[in-house]
Amino acid sequence: MTPSSRHTSLHPHIHVPTSKLWPLALGGITAARSPPWSCPNPKTTGLGGGATSPQCHVPSASCPPALAMAGLLQALVRASEKAADIARLCRREQPLFQLLVAEKTGPDRNQRFLQDFKTLADVLIQEVIKHDLGKEFPELQGHIHGEESNEFRSPEGETVTVQVCATPGDTAALLLAVLAPEREASELLSDAVHRDVALADAALAGVELSIPPQDLAIWIDPIDSTNEYIRGSEDVSPIDGIAPAGLCSALVLIGAYNRRTGCPVLGVINEPFFRRDSVTHRWQGRYHWGVAYGDTRLSSLSPPGPSLVPRVVLSRAEAPAVRAALQPLCGGRLLFASGAGYKLLCVILGLADVYVLSEGSTFAWDACAPHAILRALGGGIVALTGALQARRAGSTGTPPELVYNRPIDGADGAERWANCGGLVAYVDPQHLEAVLATLDAVPGL
Repeated sequence: MTPSSRHTSLHPHIHVPTSKLWPLALGGITAARSPPWSCPNPKTTGLGGGATSPQCHVPSASCPPALAMAGLLQALVRASEKAADIARLCRREQPLFQLLVAEKTGPDRNQRFLQDFKTLADVLIQEVIKHDLGKEFPELQGHIHGEESNEFRSPEGETVTVQVCATPGDTAALLLAVLAPEREASELLSDAVHRDVALADAALAGVELSIPPQDLAIWIDPIDSTNEYIRGSEDVSPIDGIAPAGLCSALVLIGAYNRRTGCPVLGVINEPFFRRDSVTHRWQGRYHWGVAYGDTRLSSLSPPGPSLVPRVVLSRAEAPAVRAALQPLCGGRLLFASGAGYKLLCVILGLADVYVLSEGSTFAWDACAPHAILRALGGGIVALTGALQARRAGSTGTPPELVYNRPIDGADGAERWANCGGLVAYVDPQHLEAVLATLDAVPGL
């Protein structure tokens, strides 16, 4: 029996309680050695994207009888847990935190690096995920993508390619080439990079799926909502369950999509700063995952219950015309939060019904992982502009969903992967229809 028929014929949405809590468990220092700080450079390619497709379906019949994807799902969760450990370490350990928040000026010889440590934290997490997934699944090498370039300039002006080396000592030496003279910081990071992560998650271990990893590619957002990660308050009171800002909105996002169709099929969202332990006062995290492949829909979460009046979450920078149009639909009350990933998570968790963004300020790495989980729960993400255009052209079907393998022609750099038509994220299609009907009358959309 295939996983699709076994799971979805009886249970359209499988609820597996795996939003585990994981305390920070890092410590110790690995002594740096003195070998050269160069490692083999991993291959990179340019797959991914934020275009739309009228169809987002991968036929189950094409799957071989392997169970490779189950192992990939577990590997993505482990990678997210290691990434969360590193993110917490950079906030907790003083040698790292001081670099994280530093904005030095003047003639310091490594001024540029100290200003960019937040970028190094992003890049290091990204490269750890690439390394760990590529090592376990060689078919994915060259198909794991992130936002950041992994090249830095050392205090001496030399180019250093940040990546995971064969030993903790080699990785520490490489990091020290950029961080010099911050040896303790280099060793703390290297120790975390090379620490194995074990998952005590029986439900996740029991998931059986059938999809070949060679059909997939990965988008990584190592620390979504970076500004909140660096300077966000640790004690922000939620409003209607949603934190309007703060450290808790910093997330790790890892999403897998089909290389051929661009359709998101697997997503992991890790909340490194979910809550503090009442005894140790250290931050604890949790994770969520979802699979949407062919007819299979699996998630660590249950679909949120229906809401008669749509609850819409927005950015505080959202256009006044959009806010004014949506307010009556929402009973006069709109919700606001920081970070695209966090707002998408609010929809996934049922804290909001719809996330609307009218600007093209999100990217493939922001949306891929949440999109897969939303699809697993029966929802999705559509391009706002494309959905409104289809509606105005008389289309009555489901609007095209975002896909992740199509760069924007003529765009450069990160803009190649922008979701340039804005987006609408939802679980209930009726809420999507209500929002689109409301925004159809807004000039300029």
